Amino acid sequence: MIDTFPITPSLPESASSVANAPSARLWALIPCAGTGSRAGADGPKQYQVVAGQPMVLHTLAAFAAVQCLAGVMVVVSAGDDFFDESDAMFLIAACGGSTRAKSVFNGLNALLDRGALPRDWVLVHDAARCLITPQQIESLIGACLADAVGGLLGLKLPDTLKREVAGRVAETVERGDKWLAQTPQMFRIIDLQQALLAAGDAVTDEASALEFVGKAPLLVEGSAQNFKVTYPQDFALAQAVLMSRGVANG
Repeated sequence: MIDTFPITPSLPESASSVANAPSARLWALIPCAGTGSRAGADGPKQYQVVAGQPMVLHTLAAFAAVQCLAGVMVVVSAGDDFFDESDAMFLIAACGGSTRAKSVFNGLNALLDRGALPRDWVLVHDAARCLITPQQIESLIGACLADAVGGLLGLKLPDTLKREVAGRVAETVERGDKWLAQTPQMFRIIDLQQALLAAGDAVTDEASALEFVGKAPLLVEGSAQNFKVTYPQDFALAQAVLMSRGVANG
């Protein structure tokens, strides 16, 4: 079922046996099954037009420009007909779940069904982070390929951080070691599968699942422009950034 993790009796290989396996390929996985309820948009926010085309197409264009990827899979909800499955540029898997974790887990299984290997790397990226660049993706890949765990793009917290109680400031929190998590997040397929099975579907990003099983993902500096379009005002900012890059409007 789409809404549950299809637990298999045993995974094909252990994480320890694949960690140093040669010739691992890299795949991108784009969960695209969200409803966009916080965006105040008419329909899923990833399909709203920004700078002349649906937001998810800007996202996919960045990944299409990364030559080292073996393939890019988009995970959509059952019945979502936005993408033409005859388009050979991207793999489409209609196995989206009710949570991000379920969509990612189902997408990993779909990647394996399409020829990926458990030891391969997967870069999971939010469809609504439409300002990602090929250079940022390549930076993450370069930093993580030799790492035993993998990692994620992130941004050191630039603002003073407050803890709130009943609408008032309770304390100022030390920010020196605080990061904003971004995507892509890059891990071995088998490692991410096992971590999601252990952590369940409450985790909101892949790094959290790896942390749950005791691993420490690598933090790779990202960009303030790689924000997730979440609220209505974010669309105008994303439009402005894309237009400043010379993306045609219309």
